[in-house]
Amino acid sequence: MNAIQQIIGWMPALLQATGVTLALSVTSVLTALVLAVFLALGKISKNTVLRSVCGAYIFFFRGTPLLMQLFFLYYTLPQLVPAFNIQSRFLAAWIAFSLNVAAYLAEIIRAAIQSIDKGQLEASTALGLTHSQAMRLVIIPQAYRRMIPPICNEFVMVLKDTSLVSIIALTDLTYQTKIIASNKASALVYIPAMIIYLIITGVFTVIFNRLEKRLSCLLYTSPSPRD
Repeated sequence: MNAIQQIIGWMPALLQATGVTLALSVTSVLTALVLAVFLALGKISKNTVLRSVCGAYIFFFRGTPLLMQLFFLYYTLPQLVPAFNIQSRFLAAWIAFSLNVAAYLAEIIRAAIQSIDKGQLEASTALGLTHSQAMRLVIIPQAYRRMIPPICNEFVMVLKDTSLVSIIALTDLTYQTKIIASNKASALVYIPAMIIYLIITGVFTVIFNRLEKRLSCLLYTSPSPRD
């Protein structure tokens, strides 16, 4: 009974920290999605310079650990360029996660777009659509369905990777759990923390599954390019 009372007493602090974890995860992925679209289109562009720049960006952020990127942004960069001294831990974490996740999402989007049969693009342009119209009205809507499952997986990975921000002392769920465990000299706090992670992961998985089904319905009921 004493253990249950302890866990109940820790819940307000854990839930508050969960809000930080969710805010960082959601805002980072949303920001990364916007950047990823441009990176993906740049990666498949016919422009050699643009393709090389986007490819180099993706290679760098996929080829170096997120933890190192977080360290560099928060600790190293201010020493090199004092003007880039970021005081807000949340802001530093958001920038690092957004830049990192964008590289992974760009590859997901690129692969989804390129998985669509090239004949559809050729048929669309033959019907009078411009290249951009064909991409927007025909190719990308079909690619949405193929993007959702890997984007969902990436979001879940980001949700768990937010535990890395405890390195810069941002009070997310993991950092708050460690504080409670240290102050109270009790490892029981890891039980509700793990349950919270499982719950939010499960909720977002259900949301993404429903979104995938909805997009599938819209895809098969959407008008033809001839209409």
